[in-house]
Amino acid sequence: MSSHERHDVSASPIHADEIERRDHRRLGRELDLFSLQEAIGPGLVLWHPRGALVRKRMEDWWRDAHLARNYQFVASPHVGRGELWERSGHLAQYRDSMFPPMHLEAREVFLKPMNCPFHLQIVKARRRRREELPLRLCELGQVYRHEASGALHGLFRARGFVQDDAHLVCAPEQAEAEVAGVLAFALELLAAFGFHDARVVLSSRPARFVGEVADWDAAERALASAAERLGVALSLQPGAGAFYGPKLDVLIRDAVGREWQCSSVQFDFNLPRAFELSFDDAGVARQPVVIHRALFGSLERFFAILLEHCAGAFPAWLAPEQVRVLPVDEASGPYAREVLARLEDVGVSASLSMGGNLGPRGRAADLEHVPLLAIVGARERAGRSVSLRGRASASLGDVPVDALAAKVAPLLQRPPVRRRP
Repeated sequence: MSSHERHDVSASPIHADEIERRDHRRLGRELDLFSLQEAIGPGLVLWHPRGALVRKRMEDWWRDAHLARNYQFVASPHVGRGELWERSGHLAQYRDSMFPPMHLEAREVFLKPMNCPFHLQIVKARRRRREELPLRLCELGQVYRHEASGALHGLFRARGFVQDDAHLVCAPEQAEAEVAGVLAFALELLAAFGFHDARVVLSSRPARFVGEVADWDAAERALASAAERLGVALSLQPGAGAFYGPKLDVLIRDAVGREWQCSSVQFDFNLPRAFELSFDDAGVARQPVVIHRALFGSLERFFAILLEHCAGAFPAWLAPEQVRVLPVDEASGPYAREVLARLEDVGVSASLSMGGNLGPRGRAADLEHVPLLAIVGARERAGRSVSLRGRASASLGDVPVDALAAKVAPLLQRPPVRRRP
């Protein structure tokens, strides 16, 4: 049982005008990415086509990276019976943050605030053998939390959001290697999305806790060892762990110096006992270790952090519109459509802007942070080429139309996915 995220951000001396310029709520409106509307309900996000395309690209990278690291995808429902949430401890510890119950066939059912109980029910669906471990179950799971109205803040704190959840179920002797793998994975993901300045915080055993001291000590050693193995700076927060297990939080620094907590890896000594988990080790029933893990944390919140980090100018591989074709005049329209078709045929997100003077159309593309402009006029038509420009009108030269796809591909290439060592 883990919230997987904090919503706070470190104090920053940034000027208020710069904060306003990067505000994800304003950028979301101006770039037509998402909206939050009273007609839907506070804290519930509507993803517009442009924002949903960025989100899809984020999710595609996430899925491919998980496949490369031997995770298994699962999917779970949006609601569960009250007995399930009672068994997991959520009703006792977390009920104030859950939506009120619905009633179905004389039983209470709740919108899920977390995915944990569903994943553990999948583990329990059949007897597990030592040879199957570690199990790495992952899901982009929609969850719902009844946040107070005054606490809502755009995508940073919403009532409905996607958690990039995973639960690792392993033998105790496998835990340290699993933690190291998760931390390396978290740093890989954050770097892929442009965050290279990371700090790791270890929260240790609080005064009130479940489980055995020896297990807590072993878990804390595993967490510290993982950071040391990867050469990552580690800060300690003594006594700040949850009652059910210690954790690592990964904090990143954005382009203007603000620090955000994103990824986390959390031991849980409560759920294996609550769900009576066991695995068969050569005829002996043993209790596994359960580790919660999130990389984005909340997809919506990470999207907002990224949007403010790049001030709306997404990396080209993520951009909702990657190339805009700009014909200089009406006579260049047919050739511009041919250029557009060639780009779309190789999967590039492109559009065509015609009519009026070229200058205002170019400035509009810059304001919308389109990474590449393909300009065609009489000279380009005659030479069967395209004048390619990057952001801020940076010239990338004249490119033969037959070579355009090959020229554009590396500029739009997404970060590579590493296989698990």
